[in-house]
Amino acid sequence: MTRTAAARHAIFVAFLSATLLAATACHSYHVDTTIENRTGADIQLLEVDYPSASFGVDRIASGGVYDYRFQIRGSGPLKIAYTGADDKQVQIDGPTLVERQQGQLKIVLLPTGKAQFVPQLTPAS
Repeated sequence: MTRTAAARHAIFVAFLSATLLAATACHSYHVDTTIENRTGADIQLLEVDYPSASFGVDRIASGGVYDYRFQIRGSGPLKIAYTGADDKQVQIDGPTLVERQQGQLKIVLLPTGKAQFVPQLTPAS
């Protein structure tokens, strides 16, 4: 094999290896979540529990929005808890989430302790 042919072969092997590595690399599944406060008042101590973890924020103003990205490990229900303007604890059960789902989840907190969930998640694979 000539030196030029060997160099071309080495470049081709490197390109093929990089392509295969990119195609088989680990995929990170995540859910982009948006929480909108449409309760008509500020809320305090928001906590969102999902399978294997939770996240939260100290305060969301009336009409405010909070964005968060997370990964689902395991499966189970989503649960929301917060303190309303009247200092009462509100607890809301949400949809069941399954490991390896990904996409967007919109949560709209409504008056009287209700919530609307708008999941746009891929099925678990």
